[in-house]
Amino acid sequence: MHVPDGFIGPGVSAAAGLAAAGGFTVALRRTRDYLTERMVPFAALTAAFVFAAQMVNFPVLPGMSGHLLGGVLAAVLVGPAAGCLILSIVLVVQALLFADGGLSALGINILNMAVAGSVGGYWVYRTLLRLGGDRLRLVPVMAGVAALVSVPMAAAAFALEFAAGGTAESVSMGSIWTALVGTHALIGIGEGIITALVVGAAVAARPDLVFGVPARARHAPVTGSEVAG
Repeated sequence: MHVPDGFIGPGVSAAAGLAAAGGFTVALRRTRDYLTERMVPFAALTAAFVFAAQMVNFPVLPGMSGHLLGGVLAAVLVGPAAGCLILSIVLVVQALLFADGGLSALGINILNMAVAGSVGGYWVYRTLLRLGGDRLRLVPVMAGVAALVSVPMAAAAFALEFAAGGTAESVSMGSIWTALVGTHALIGIGEGIITALVVGAAVAARPDLVFGVPARARHAPVTGSEVAG
């Protein structure tokens, strides 16, 4: 879903850059409030996993690609604020070192994947988990469903940005919606499965480190059958 340079006009790109910088600042402050020293290695592993997952790309439109996001996965494991930071840092590294996504479009990519994909996806996860009664065994399932939803949700955010300031006159909104949202709905299925499996393994091993685990169950002993059951 990396947006290249020039695909969105300078006005929308600049506004997205300012919004992304503001979101990054807020996420940084909130992360400092809860990310403990023992969670830092866990966050680093999450960042490495997300970075590797995003390196697998699928062609969508000329100059644009689709891939797994990892936003909900990061948000459930280490919190939406830290998840937003992880996605933002991954996107910056990819743009600077791998030319994956344009520098002028960096703000747009951060908004779509780090904010909409991670923070928005976590909101979907928490809503679903509350509806399920905050039961521990539902954590991996709801994380997987939220991850599935977050991918086309992030793609839809780009479609709205394109409608506001797209520069490719030969590309219609219909083709944008079909290519991006349709393709990413399929990618979301894979993302949901991977997220559910990884979160389930983390919950079974160390529920006390998983941010998205309900507080009342975070320090309770967990078995694999309880998570799966």
